[in-house]
Formats: sequence, structure tokens, C-alpha cells
Amino acid sequence: MSKDIEQKLREAIVKSKMSRYKISKLSGVGEAQLSLFVNGKRTLTLPVAAKLAKVLGLELVEKKRTQKEKSKRWKNPG
Repeated sequence: MSKDIEQKLREAIVKSKMSRYKISKLSGVGEAQLSLFVNGKRTLTLPVAAKLAKVLGLELVEKKRTQKEKSKRWKNPG
């Protein structure tokens, strides 16, 4: 999972008005797993991240890339 996505999810959990206990219960993600993730000691699978995002009201949206960004991606370094 992308570090940017992980960081955004951590921030959303920390800033949430819900307790970690409540987030855990509503998402079905164990409290220990949630705590380890928030403290940067564990990553999440995409299905688990999706459960947390749903509880937190988050949505993954595609960012439109500029032509310059598109060309950089496929540029051959050799």
C-alpha cells in the first residue's frame, strides 16, 4: 500500500471523533492491529484499509495526472 495512503489513513484515525475502540468495533478490525498500524509498526492489507476507510467516511479517488506526469512515468531511463 502506498505510504501516502497509509499516512492519510493514520491521520484520519487520529483526527476522528470516534475512539479507536469504536472504529475497531464498527470496522471489524482488531484493536491491536489498529493500534499497531496507527503507531507505524504494521501495515494493512487493502481489504482492511477499505473497511477502515468506510467507517471513517473516506473514499479513494483517482487524481488526474498532467501530461508531464504521464510522460515521466513511462520514460526509459537507459
